[in-house]
Amino acid sequence: MDIEELFDYCMSIPGAEATTPFDDVTIVMKVMGKMFALIPTDNERFSITLKCDPEKAILLRESYECVESAYHMNKTYWNTIFLDGDLPDSEIKVCIDNSVEEVIKKLPKKLQREYYGTFK
Repeated sequence: MDIEELFDYCMSIPGAEATTPFDDVTIVMKVMGKMFALIPTDNERFSITLKCDPEKAILLRESYECVESAYHMNKTYWNTIFLDGDLPDSEIKVCIDNSVEEVIKKLPKKLQREYYGTFK
């Protein structure tokens, strides 16, 4: 998966928006105003940082060399996935979808109903 495909997939998430709150080179993907992915565009090796269930985060790190705990993020919940690694594209998409789910489930019930009522 290349960076354009990655960005397009993230933008296909219902309600997704791309922002650049930190700098001009880090795309922050959000749903309902909450971050679900970071995509740095200035690194030699393309990656995406995603929120993850803590148990699954550890399992992914142990199973795939291209998955690491996220730098400058809460390592319990955030993984960085390098796109040129051993995680198949289909699994990267699953991780993106799971990241969105992790973000939505932390919202108040009213906002969860609003999100799922609007987009599902």
